[in-house]
Amino acid sequence: MGQSQTPVSPLPAGVERWYKYEETYMSRLLVKPKAQTGLMQEITPEGAGWSYVGFALHRLSPGEMTGGEAGDKELCLVLVSGKARISVDGKDFGELGERMTPFDGQPYAVYVPKGGTWRAEATTGLDLAICSAPGGEGFEAKVIRPGTHPQMTRGKGTNTRYVTNIMPEDDGAAQSLLVVEVITPGGHTSSYPPHKHDEDNLPAESYLEETYYHRLNPPQGFAMQRVYTDDRSLDETMAVEDGDVTLVPKGYHPVAAIHGYDSYYLNVMAGPRRIWKFHNAGEHEWLFTGI
Repeated sequence: MGQSQTPVSPLPAGVERWYKYEETYMSRLLVKPKAQTGLMQEITPEGAGWSYVGFALHRLSPGEMTGGEAGDKELCLVLVSGKARISVDGKDFGELGERMTPFDGQPYAVYVPKGGTWRAEATTGLDLAICSAPGGEGFEAKVIRPGTHPQMTRGKGTNTRYVTNIMPEDDGAAQSLLVVEVITPGGHTSSYPPHKHDEDNLPAESYLEETYYHRLNPPQGFAMQRVYTDDRSLDETMAVEDGDVTLVPKGYHPVAAIHGYDSYYLNVMAGPRRIWKFHNAGEHEWLFTGI
């Protein structure tokens, strides 16, 4: 007769649920890099479940090339870091780029119109962002140089951040794309007080989808981003790391940079109309009196 076996007790219910949660949960709004080099990020409207914004990030070594066709989209190629020789429809714009990190000066960018074909050859290590949205007729390829739109300081105190418009709504240079980058010092907030732009209700508010491409300095750091709606049917808080992309299909979307780590993000916005008109969260309106 064999010895009886003492059954192994299961994990306590709460702990068991926690383990299952940790194994399976990942915010659908947080997109991690899919590689260390090459095509590191690729956000499409189909994959994001929306209609307008696309984003990709290529990391290339000197001598490596990438390129493509805009098709029915318009593109903004942003040299996040490094230098490249870029051409559009056979027109060589020469070697572009100055900064070696996104925290060191303003960017070079190139606008590619609907139907255009582009090519980029890295002449140094290169991080090249490809921002995309539906294109229109009558726009021409061009280089957007540092200083085209001066850097602005927004906010006060620990809400101070530094904003560089690459393609703002008032430049008349595109059909859909709005592109901007923001530097937020460690310990500061940005995209704050909370605002949203998810209703096509002009002149009060415009509908714009949005991506955030995040970088940190030093790169081992992290920042926090929350995306939430008034009714909390969407309410996600994410620790974003270097190279992550967050999706903002709707709702408020503030960012907090952690002490010791400066935050950079590149925003791409697009919607049915090229207008950035946002609505502030009512409960936080009082903050504007001191900002």
